[in-house]
Amino acid sequence: MTTESKFEKQTNAEQAQQENPVGWESMLHIKPRQRFLTTAQVQGLHEATLALMERTGFKVTHAKAKEIFHSHGASVEGNRVRLPGWLVEKALSTAPSQVVFFNRDRTKPVILKDDDTWYGPTVDAYDYLDPHTGERRAFTLDDCRKTTCLADALDNFTWIMTIGVCANAPAATTDRLIARQVLTNSTKPLLFCCGSMDSLQEIYDMGVIIAGSEERLLNQPNIIGFQAPISPLTYDDALIDRLIFTAEKRLPQVCYSGPQAGSTSPATLAGTVVQGSAESLFGIILGQLVNPGCPFVYGAFATIMDMVTTVFSYGAPEMNIMSSAMAQLAQYYNIPFFGMSGCSDAKFPDAQAAVEATFSCLSSSMSGANMVHDNGWLDHSTLISPEYMVLVNEVIETVNRYMHGMRVDEDRLALDVIDKVGPGGHFLKEQHTMTYFKEIWYSKLFDRKTTAAWQRAGSKQFHERLREHTLKIMEHQAPPLAGDVLKEIEKMAEKWI
Repeated sequence: MTTESKFEKQTNAEQAQQENPVGWESMLHIKPRQRFLTTAQVQGLHEATLALMERTGFKVTHAKAKEIFHSHGASVEGNRVRLPGWLVEKALSTAPSQVVFFNRDRTKPVILKDDDTWYGPTVDAYDYLDPHTGERRAFTLDDCRKTTCLADALDNFTWIMTIGVCANAPAATTDRLIARQVLTNSTKPLLFCCGSMDSLQEIYDMGVIIAGSEERLLNQPNIIGFQAPISPLTYDDALIDRLIFTAEKRLPQVCYSGPQAGSTSPATLAGTVVQGSAESLFGIILGQLVNPGCPFVYGAFATIMDMVTTVFSYGAPEMNIMSSAMAQLAQYYNIPFFGMSGCSDAKFPDAQAAVEATFSCLSSSMSGANMVHDNGWLDHSTLISPEYMVLVNEVIETVNRYMHGMRVDEDRLALDVIDKVGPGGHFLKEQHTMTYFKEIWYSKLFDRKTTAAWQRAGSKQFHERLREHTLKIMEHQAPPLAGDVLKEIEKMAEKWI
């Protein structure tokens, strides 16, 4: 791209600070960062993405979409659409560098920009791990109410996602019923999946009812659409219908494929990143051609096919490597990135689940992913566990504290108080200690007691404390919608059952 990328801007800013040190008071705060790729490697991935989009292209059967692409200079031959590099870069130049959405009462904006990271859980799945009984069973609408209330209570989750599955609702309307549970039981923004234009329209209508007007919904959206192209390189008609509708409304949306290395994408990590990047960009380009400036979030859930089990792995380290690489590409394109973390292939919120969650959450924050999803999912996305949601929330809080780093200024260097106490003294009674000990993070779950103190407190092991803490938080209820608003939504929902 001809303009300086975000990646280059941040690198240049850090270099400038090193070359021109300033006083403590005006020193920039630079977060810890990981860079898997050099600038040249990022440029190489970008050029490969352009080559793929122009050489191989995409399968598209949607007549209107093909007409749009053709009228803007793309090659359309039958159901194959190929995009020249100049068209990709021209369209990308109109994609907003930040995407903003809000909670229900429009008091807490989520601003996807730069390297700021915002985490959200997916609150529905095929199965539910009941924290009361320890039983795994089919997920129901009432389970969605419970996980939504829990997500609303957990401070480190700033938005919520649904995929639209449960066992006790009609398949054709499950996505709407699941969305209703979130919109009526949480104040946090909703990223929703849906399977049809009817579902999209009615979820959109619920958003309008809650906002009070379509204008307010679109000016301060609290719902975000999710579009998922099929790997490899396929955009079906239903997806394109939803994408165009959302772009025309200028409602934020995520365009996010799921390439599986060795199965639906190349076995190499670089090849999978290139394919995933192209699959996301193709939808973003279509959106920009339909309505320049409409807000999009870029990304792909690039992971491996485990050749032993054939599962789409949610805990593989390669998943985090590819996500970090795509985060750098997003920074190069100067558009927000949709990442993933806090998920696991484990069947319970056990040691494996904790390790995989911690690694992926830290990797997401270190790479500067913006909107990070799937927190709380187990068993490669088939299982939702309230206890795991609580555990991941605590992991995110730990990661957030780490990412906050260490402030260095004259008072925190503490030379005066060290000199006052002197050799052999202690700092317990010093005002300096009283001022700054509150900057230390204290966990609600992780135990630091001595063994004797732990025994006096009941000798509760971690899984016992986690379950107890989870059940307590699950008592939370979000502020209800106004009675007339809730009545209108319930009237809509009568025909969905």
